[in-house]
Amino acid sequence: MTGTVLTIGELAARLGVPVRTVRFWSDEGLVDPPARSAGGYRLYDAAAVARLDLVCTLRELGLGLPAIRELLARRRTVADVAAEHMRALDAEIRLLRLRRTLLRFVAAAGTTTEEMGIVHELATLSARERQQLIDEFVGRAFEGVPEDAPGAGIAAGMRTLPAELPDEPTPDQVGAWLELARLVADPAFADRVREMALAGPGATPEEPDPLGAHAGRMVSLGRRALADGVDPGSPEAEALVAEWLGEDAGRRRQLADRLATFTDARVERYWQLLGILNGCPPFEPSVPAVEWWTAALRGAD
Repeated sequence: MTGTVLTIGELAARLGVPVRTVRFWSDEGLVDPPARSAGGYRLYDAAAVARLDLVCTLRELGLGLPAIRELLARRRTVADVAAEHMRALDAEIRLLRLRRTLLRFVAAAGTTTEEMGIVHELATLSARERQQLIDEFVGRAFEGVPEDAPGAGIAAGMRTLPAELPDEPTPDQVGAWLELARLVADPAFADRVREMALAGPGATPEEPDPLGAHAGRMVSLGRRALADGVDPGSPEAEALVAEWLGEDAGRRRQLADRLATFTDARVERYWQLLGILNGCPPFEPSVPAVEWWTAALRGAD
């Protein structure tokens, strides 16, 4: 179309955009000022048409005017702009997928108004902001707890295990995040975790540590007792307690108290929820078995 000029209406029709869009691009300086007809109408030559055709293509790809202006001024390469735009699109796609999953969860779970608010918050938070919810909880729970505190290992574990919501979460992971968000927002939960961190296991060579080397067997026996329907106050339970600790009532009370200090279904649930979010294999809860032992120890006292 060498030597051909188009009016603004003809150019708009060629590009498939409204006349006001062509006028806006012109006024923004994306093309040189067009010539004018004797009647004062804008006239666009072949170079302007080609340039605005490129602008139209780039806009359809989602590029903003600042990026397009830099491209046209040759301050950036097409490859640079394309790579940046691709990263932006990837982020947008991840966000859309997350919102779709959250909405699917809401539709299937009969979510309450309160939970819907949390869902909306999750949909708008970045991964870093979601992680910050956990970091703030850890900060509240362990503020001022020295690194050499008896239960510092609890603090270290909660500080280092990430709690990121995957880019394409499953409904179970969405549900886990909702539950986790409620859990870490509860001041009583932070206080309970802090109590455990400050108390520490405090094991001695004479006393089996319920959270250490002997914990596995204790939990296995407790699970078996629960499965068999053994009442913690029954003679059968007393026989297990006697086998474990003998007849020393003082040791029984001490162990029961320590088990109670370090047994909390909410804390165990915290680790379960993090496992779901991070794709870890599920683990069987141990708290019911330990609670059985606590009751059996006290019942036998």
